[in-house]
Amino acid sequence: MDNFRILAIFGLLIVSLLLWKEWQIDHDVSLEQSVQDIDAVMSTNDLSGPDQQDLPSIFNANNINNMNSMPSVIRGLTDTGLDKIHVKTDVFDLYISIKGGDIRDVALLQYPVTSKIPDVPIRFMADTTTHFFVTQSGLRSNSLAPTHYEHYIGKRSEYTLVDSGNILVVPLYWQTEDGLQVTKTYTFKRNSYLITVNYQIENRTGETFFAYPYAQFNRVRPPKDPGFLYTYTGAVFSSAGNEYEKIDFDDLDDAEFDRTVADGWAAMIQHYFVAAMIVDVNGQKIGLYGKSINKHNYTAGVRMPSISVNHGDIKYAKYGMYLGPKEHRRLEVIKENLDLTVDYGLLTIISQPLFTVMEWIHNLTNNWGWAIVFLTVLIKLIFYRLSASSYRSMAAMRKLAPKLANLKERFVNDKKKFNQAMMELYRTERINPLGGCLPMLVQMPVFLAFYWVLVESIELRQAPFIFWLQDLTAMDSYFILPIIFGLSMLLQQRLNPVPQDPAQAMVMKAFPFIFTVFFAFFPSGLVLYWVVNNLLSIAQQWYITRKLGAL
Repeated sequence: MDNFRILAIFGLLIVSLLLWKEWQIDHDVSLEQSVQDIDAVMSTNDLSGPDQQDLPSIFNANNINNMNSMPSVIRGLTDTGLDKIHVKTDVFDLYISIKGGDIRDVALLQYPVTSKIPDVPIRFMADTTTHFFVTQSGLRSNSLAPTHYEHYIGKRSEYTLVDSGNILVVPLYWQTEDGLQVTKTYTFKRNSYLITVNYQIENRTGETFFAYPYAQFNRVRPPKDPGFLYTYTGAVFSSAGNEYEKIDFDDLDDAEFDRTVADGWAAMIQHYFVAAMIVDVNGQKIGLYGKSINKHNYTAGVRMPSISVNHGDIKYAKYGMYLGPKEHRRLEVIKENLDLTVDYGLLTIISQPLFTVMEWIHNLTNNWGWAIVFLTVLIKLIFYRLSASSYRSMAAMRKLAPKLANLKERFVNDKKKFNQAMMELYRTERINPLGGCLPMLVQMPVFLAFYWVLVESIELRQAPFIFWLQDLTAMDSYFILPIIFGLSMLLQQRLNPVPQDPAQAMVMKAFPFIFTVFFAFFPSGLVLYWVVNNLLSIAQQWYITRKLGAL
């Protein structure tokens, strides 16, 4: 019965999560109204000026001092003949807008939208109204400076990383008529989702120029996810003592997030993918911030240390952007704690070792499906003795079933006496009716941790297994695995003692059918795990039950 208890608890947890998610959506504004409000925000953002809602605060004593107090009336020189720059590498197909010199459209070439159409890459970032998700960066100053509202000059409309090259450099230029020149340079590398952005500031204005660089993401709350699985989408910040801090959209609606730290990063994450702003300023203080704009646009970013450029001097500011998959091997070498964006939740301490072992098995088999199968076998072996204890308890209960039936007939009209007689029988036979609970409770965290490994690991996205299973993160379109799962539950039910309570017995009989329907909509990788686990449990339980003569 331990597997039935595990499945029941597992199912209740998932259903509760889905109900909570639906409640959150029901108490939010309608999508139609959201789109109208977003349109209003977008039209507002088309205006330029120092008081735009998505610009970080300019008056922050922790991040900038001695700002120029006299506003400039000089406008930046713009190139109206070029609207955007197309950049293509081996992993990116993206567009940089001349306005702000920011990335506003990103397709990830190695990740198709669906395995059935491998030539159509997923669009990670876009500047459409309903899926607005862009980068924004610039220099914030009381005098004229290139924020993400100013226009840059681009020399070319297209840049492509050639087959023989490993680095692609894309420069953008901004200047004022009185001698302030800023060059914003993007550097892309082969097989890398980390983009380096460098500001070169040359001052020939005759006065000292003060500013602080900032870099942020701006996105809308995504529309309702029609799927069964809930994964977090929202802002994440990391700093000493708060290595992985999720600040969701509702939190930002309630209050702005603003923290001055010695080191850290800011990110927007979603299922399988992460966009992170990364800085390295040699121990200087930086600001992590996020806020809600009209409760539909949300920013999360980094304020870098203030810089001052004397007349005739050149200063630099640099940061990195990771725009890509949540892969452990890539993230852990880029920035400390960035790999935590592969969000296993509270059970990360268990999930990470499970993924490491599964990845090791994959390196041997070159198939994520077999990696799931063999890891399930390993987990079952680890808990073999605990499961055996549970099955022995159930076998003893099964042998006791005729005696319990006789007691029920004797005390058919007196439930209290029946319960007393039943407990006395348990004591006489030295049987603990709750003997299967401890093994279940011990195994439950591992099962849930493995669940999150299968849900969060992008390596399994569109990964094929065998025959008809060509995407382990998609539901089984032929429902073969869910049907096998249901049949295995029916078979396992025959090995379990029949509950004395008729109502409980009816519920137990309905379980295989309920969970077959429930699992029909789950990713096939999850169902594969449960099928293998059930089959192994049946084999072990049948062996122990037969050995004890309870069959």
